[in-house]
Amino acid sequence: MTKTGGGRALPVTAALLTGTVALYMALVAFGNITDYGTNQQFVRHVLAMDTTFKDDDLMWRAIESRTLQDIAYVAIIAWETLAALVLITATALYGTGLRSMDLTRARRASTAGLLMTMLLFGAGFIAIGGEWFSMWQSEDWNGLDAALRVFVLSGVVLLVVHLPGAAGRATGGGDVSRTR
Repeated sequence: MTKTGGGRALPVTAALLTGTVALYMALVAFGNITDYGTNQQFVRHVLAMDTTFKDDDLMWRAIESRTLQDIAYVAIIAWETLAALVLITATALYGTGLRSMDLTRARRASTAGLLMTMLLFGAGFIAIGGEWFSMWQSEDWNGLDAALRVFVLSGVVLLVVHLPGAAGRATGGGDVSRTR
């Protein structure tokens, strides 16, 4: 394998995987905007805790105000949209950076977008939705498996983005991971 070919495989992989998560997040945001009511009901039921075990020790956590539920849902959509835009930007930066193998900006943008995705699905859906609002108790409104899939996918892509050699070359010609 030539140095040029071998040196591009990992950055191309990071670019394609970042693009995959960008596509997913863009489709999620688009779906939530164009089919607003479907996941709005999901968020409302999770926050209201109306399909959980109705344990008095937990039910004080429920948010029954439709206004607050809708604010939470709009915030989720805004976060999804912003994460999608950051990841789309990262993918474009990979596209232009692969020519010069200077991928510092692409790597930074990819990291930011992937972390945004992991925070939404990890902290937002798994921790807050799953544990605080006891989503795991609901047979009908339980999104933990889907959230875990996205969290793991984003985490794997983040690891690939940060593997030695995935950053390409710095302006001076050295490996970014070895420069100070």
